[in-house]
Amino acid sequence: MKVIVLSASPNTGGLTAACARAAVEGAAGAAAGVDAREIRLNGAGVGLCRACGDGWGTCRTGHDCQAEDGFQHLHRQVVAADALVLVTPVYWGEMSESAKAFTDRLRRCEASAGDASRLKGKPFIAVAAAGGTGGGLVSCLASMERLIQHLRARQYDLVAVNRWNRDYKIRAIAAAAATMVRELAAAAS
Repeated sequence: MKVIVLSASPNTGGLTAACARAAVEGAAGAAAGVDAREIRLNGAGVGLCRACGDGWGTCRTGHDCQAEDGFQHLHRQVVAADALVLVTPVYWGEMSESAKAFTDRLRRCEASAGDASRLKGKPFIAVAAAGGTGGGLVSCLASMERLIQHLRARQYDLVAVNRWNRDYKIRAIAAAAATMVRELAAAAS
């Protein structure tokens, strides 16, 4: 079983990084044979959507992006995964720029497929980590919830983390990832 944890912060030692590590550890420790790995979006070479052609390129009809960069490789990994976790810092009530760049393109490729989305039914945990004021969590999670709906994925959990609730929320992220993996393993057997 493959679990991809997408981490969207340039800071490797902050709150978002701790949340991503918890998701990887929770998923990896839940069942034998689980390949849980973190992919850092800031180093993935994914650029912005170019709104090709008349606003839609091959994303609308072929469900793949024609702008060549790191997106294609990452898109294939996400499609091949059994479950997904997206962890982003909260910047002005929204996902980080690297998360938005990737998810905007992912949404165009998969949401345009409707019920044929290759992410349909895949469990998805969304984590918003607000380290500064702790504000913006609700609007960020609302945006992530819409993403999950557009992708036709299965909203497994939405987790809001700030610096005050960090300790117990990190444990909750690990538990959510572990429970998600155990449920997938049980369903597969």
